[in-house]
Amino acid sequence: MSWGLHKFGEEYDAWPKGPDGEPEEPAFLTNLSQLDMASDMLRNMLSAYGIPSAIRYPGDGAFGKVMIGMSGNGVDIFVPKSLLEDAQELLKGEPENDQLQEGI
Repeated sequence: MSWGLHKFGEEYDAWPKGPDGEPEEPAFLTNLSQLDMASDMLRNMLSAYGIPSAIRYPGDGAFGKVMIGMSGNGVDIFVPKSLLEDAQELLKGEPENDQLQEGI
């Protein structure tokens, strides 16, 4: 299983590789709806922070994606296991700078 990585795509190139040259194991980050483009926005944010991601349509989601353009079961988003904690911190969305929290 390729976990949504295309053998010659950008995500594959950015995905960390092990000593054997194979892609690092993916780790589940979250499941998001496609209705509000949340999955696309999250993947773009992860990419901006240098964290590659892969998607999987759970259940019959791949069929829904083909037939109606979206998965009724949402999208599972995976990141490299070594970057899972960083991705989880980004999901929290808390600014590191105290001035940002105060609205300055």
